[in-house]
Amino acid sequence: MKIALIGYGKMGKTIEQIALERGHRIVAVIDIQNPEAFGSDAFRSADVAIEFTTPATAFANYMKCFEAGVPVVSGTTGWLDHIDEIKEKCEKEGKTFFYASNFSIGVNIFFALNRYLARMMNRFPEYNVRMEEVHHIHKLDAPSGTAITLAEGILGNIDRKSRWTLEKEETPADVAIRAVREGEVPGIHEVVYESEADSISIRHSAASRKGFALGAVLAAEFTCGKKGFLGMDDMLDF
Repeated sequence: MKIALIGYGKMGKTIEQIALERGHRIVAVIDIQNPEAFGSDAFRSADVAIEFTTPATAFANYMKCFEAGVPVVSGTTGWLDHIDEIKEKCEKEGKTFFYASNFSIGVNIFFALNRYLARMMNRFPEYNVRMEEVHHIHKLDAPSGTAITLAEGILGNIDRKSRWTLEKEETPADVAIRAVREGEVPGIHEVVYESEADSISIRHSAASRKGFALGAVLAAEFTCGKKGFLGMDDMLDF
């Protein structure tokens, strides 16, 4: 498979390493120094582009990929106000886009556990639920896309909760999220249910970026040759 990389920071370099180990070719690398490469023959030859950049640049990158006829796998978060436009492009124009807030296989198992636990806890209003996420100081968005996905899993299954919030003052209908940025932490997410009697928590802690990078390459392999708007639930068949 021929892969184009958009974004060549620590994650992009780790994805490159894993893609090469799995026998793929990197035919183009695009970063802030060479945006003109979107128009190159090498980029247009790619079977799929893997995009890890910033919330401010991601949507424009997707449009350039679509113009070049290159399917996109993206793990950039913080751009979801444009997601309906991406879905419309996939539905009406036959574009291909795979999005995940987190490509780690372990995190996606964690997402499934979170939804299952939330469905159970819907019956027990004496438990309040809160979340905490910790990431490295270079992460620009807060809360993380992973935290938002977890919160949406809770909101979709607990009737007494209607929104997530970063605010310190919360209402009974809120899912409070505490977002911490420190050091070089790859990512920690915890969901906690608390009552006067006890507490229940589930937690995922990433040891390195390799799990995210491997998931992105697996997603690219899954996406190759497909059409439409895709995600980890499609790939993992949860």
